[in-house]
Amino acid sequence: MNPKQKKTNYRWVICGMLFLATTINYMDRQVLSLTWKDFIAPEFHWSDADYGRIAAIFSIVYAIGNLFSGRFMDWIGTKKGYLWAIGIWSLGACMHAFCGTATAAWLGLEGKADLINAVGTSTAVIASVSTWFFIICRIVLGLGESGNFPCAIKVTAEYFPKKDRAFPTAIFNSGSTIGALIAPVCIPLIAKYYGWEMAFIIIGALGFIWLGLWVFVYKRPEENKHVNAAELAYIHQDSLPHRPTPTPSLAGRETDTTERLTSPLPTGEVAEEGPAASIPFLKFFTFPQTWGIFFAKLFTDGVWWFFLFWTPAYISDVYGMKTDNPTAMLLIFVLYAITMLSIYGGKLPTIIVNRTGQHPYDARLKAMFIFTLFPLLTIFAQPLGVHSYWFPIILIGIAGAAHQSWSANLFSVGSDLFPKNAVGTMTGINGMAGGIGSFLINWISGYLFDYADRTQMHFLGFEGKPAGYFIIFCYCAVAYLLGWLVLKAFVPKYKAVANE
Repeated sequence: MNPKQKKTNYRWVICGMLFLATTINYMDRQVLSLTWKDFIAPEFHWSDADYGRIAAIFSIVYAIGNLFSGRFMDWIGTKKGYLWAIGIWSLGACMHAFCGTATAAWLGLEGKADLINAVGTSTAVIASVSTWFFIICRIVLGLGESGNFPCAIKVTAEYFPKKDRAFPTAIFNSGSTIGALIAPVCIPLIAKYYGWEMAFIIIGALGFIWLGLWVFVYKRPEENKHVNAAELAYIHQDSLPHRPTPTPSLAGRETDTTERLTSPLPTGEVAEEGPAASIPFLKFFTFPQTWGIFFAKLFTDGVWWFFLFWTPAYISDVYGMKTDNPTAMLLIFVLYAITMLSIYGGKLPTIIVNRTGQHPYDARLKAMFIFTLFPLLTIFAQPLGVHSYWFPIILIGIAGAAHQSWSANLFSVGSDLFPKNAVGTMTGINGMAGGIGSFLINWISGYLFDYADRTQMHFLGFEGKPAGYFIIFCYCAVAYLLGWLVLKAFVPKYKAVANE
């Protein structure tokens, strides 16, 4: 390798594609949360429990899909894997638009007017049938979306050295925030002027556009003509020197295969060797590293999904503002604008390493502990909300930013502790845990809010639905501290899992 050769930066182009995929992912996911309360529920006579059931089943399918999609990505590779994932979830997103037609046809009704004007016991039948059609669509959406993060984390491990991975992970993970930021200012307006069906079709179509770009943009770094020898050396700096097998894609590059790659490993780091046998799937569940990550994700991911799925309903239930109300749109926009602060969360471990010389894992845990403190503020969201609706929105936004910073680092813990050929599987297990957490919080929330409203339940000075929301906010406040303690208990010090 020519030491004077200037390094290319194509890895950031790849990072940009991951960011766009995650943005589309979250926009597809959020269409239902922004339309169900004010546009869909009146047509199908849904209760909070109906919506909670749909959201919960989506979450458990997403969880199961993550378990297998990670293994699938490790087997099929990132290029084909992403094509499958985004193709399936985009199809699932568009399918939602036909649930009304399917419900009317199933029940022998003529159209939307018959659904809306139904009375008596027939409303319960309409709610039940339509719920199941939406569940089918959410299953397809969840199966496809479950491939996004395992594939994105695997691509990050392919294109970035360990010390840098949290930052690109934070960047593409911020796509979830950008998607959530864009969605409330466009989806309710599409639903208002063109019908809720068109909201699903238009947003779902974005994924098919991304597919076309991915086909031309992505190749593995060793095969990518846009990645020169200097950037390739930087990407592979964690590896011990070895003589790679020459490939046609490396022709013309100035390389010295006996030269030690730059940036030595941190003290205690286990270098990743060349190709090795993959870890058997069931063996993952014998590692304390797996369980530490699993429970940290289980306790915390549902918090983000609760905010994502229920904040529009919270604004409608507590403050009486529909999702197409300009103030409601502004509130949700500001909430997710605040969460954009999370992009700095991925750099905090690097800053700690550079200033203290600590091992990257210890620095990451220290950064993650800092992120556990901010969600504690959500315990004040409901009490302060009686003075202004801006207080809960700002506090939820701060908690959301902390979550995204926490999540980016937790994903990176998996790529720190497991070899590259196991990262997809571990990320899938990680996502499965998050999906289970989301299933539980969404299912419980739907029934809790209906129960609180029906019985006018009291909790710490609040009654009815506000009391139900306050209970969930209390859990959200402590979830991250609990997750950090569990991770620290299972993996107190850095210990990498070796290849078989």
